[in-house]
Amino acid sequence: MDARSVIAALRRGETPDHAALEWFANGLADGVVSDAQAGAFAMAVCLNGLSEEARVALTLAMRDSGQTLHWTCDGPVLDKHSTGGVGDCVSLVLAPALAACGAYVPMISGRGLGHTGGTLDKMEAIPGLVTAMDEAQFRHVVDTAGCAIVSASTEIAPADKRLYAIRDVTGTVESLDLITASILSKKLAAGLEGLVLDVKVGSGAFMKTPDEARALALSLVDTANLAGCPTSALITDMNQPLAPALGNALEVAECMEVLCNGKGGALADLSTALGGLLLANAGLAEGLEAGIDAMQSALDSGRAADRFGTMVAAMGGPVRFAENWQRYLPEAPVIHEVPAAGDGYVAEIDGEALGLAVVALGGGRQVESDTVDPAVGFSEAVALGQKVVRGQPLLRVHAAREDAARRAGEVVQRAIRIASDTPDIPPLVYERIR
Repeated sequence: MDARSVIAALRRGETPDHAALEWFANGLADGVVSDAQAGAFAMAVCLNGLSEEARVALTLAMRDSGQTLHWTCDGPVLDKHSTGGVGDCVSLVLAPALAACGAYVPMISGRGLGHTGGTLDKMEAIPGLVTAMDEAQFRHVVDTAGCAIVSASTEIAPADKRLYAIRDVTGTVESLDLITASILSKKLAAGLEGLVLDVKVGSGAFMKTPDEARALALSLVDTANLAGCPTSALITDMNQPLAPALGNALEVAECMEVLCNGKGGALADLSTALGGLLLANAGLAEGLEAGIDAMQSALDSGRAADRFGTMVAAMGGPVRFAENWQRYLPEAPVIHEVPAAGDGYVAEIDGEALGLAVVALGGGRQVESDTVDPAVGFSEAVALGQKVVRGQPLLRVHAAREDAARRAGEVVQRAIRIASDTPDIPPLVYERIR
């Protein structure tokens, strides 16, 4: 078997069998497949697509191109994946709350991508905390806290790492088949017994329309279930930031308000909805409502906060972080309020523009080698439908320099539109996909 025959078959619209896709994935991992051949493969899949059977085969082949984890826990091994948005820090609330409900959550996460923030970057805003660890350390944190939020090792789905980089430079990122295989190969390699997917739609998401989001959700759910991992999805709104903060330390602070101080809102509501679905599917709750109640109880009782604090300490962070989190998170030297230009209602928020503004402040990466400033970003952002008067703050900019704060404020003025009429407020959850 060779790469040219696999690519030629795809070009003709034929479906490669499992053995061919397995060979190609292994070739991506060990370098037998060249960059040119990987690019041709990605373009052929992007143009002609894969059958459902082939999509599952490619996902499993990419999973099996490296290390796969196996667990012997006394509870179900569960996880969640979000397709990315702004102010989306659900993982930091959901993982410890699930652990407090009897699940184990070995969450392998990523860094910021484009205008969306990365879970690992948020975790690393906590001083001393290390997300890169070997398997023994990873297992120790999961055993100790019931959850761990870590980076993928080079041994997890190496075929995906190679193909992902190729897709980025060959204009093939948008392929549903390749997106599905990329996301699920890494998640399935973690040895999960249940998965919930948060597929975002709206101005701050990669999927801008409900039809696009539904197509991706169906592809992910169908593929994961056929691959043997019980999976459901929620299609959720990203027409405004999920939390009223954007930026790594600022989003951690929002999570701690939920975990430690009982703060409600969209972040808490979505965390309990996703977690409740996982608990119900895994048999830890008798139905969705009971699962949501169990998640809320874990938050209200402080058990989730305790789990988060235990996880932080086990990963090298402060031992008593959950009790004194305000003293540990970094603060930006420049904080400016951005005033509303007129009276009215918040009618539209360009989440992508706000996310890119945080990147420009230094809160994300424009190239892979960039250093992230954990302190910068936005806080106390207004919400869709909120009534404002001229001069009222739309949000607060946290910046390293005065000029950077000024430029970010100009972006905010353009990104948040004020109108005289109240807008229609989209639901937090559009649809559940089983």
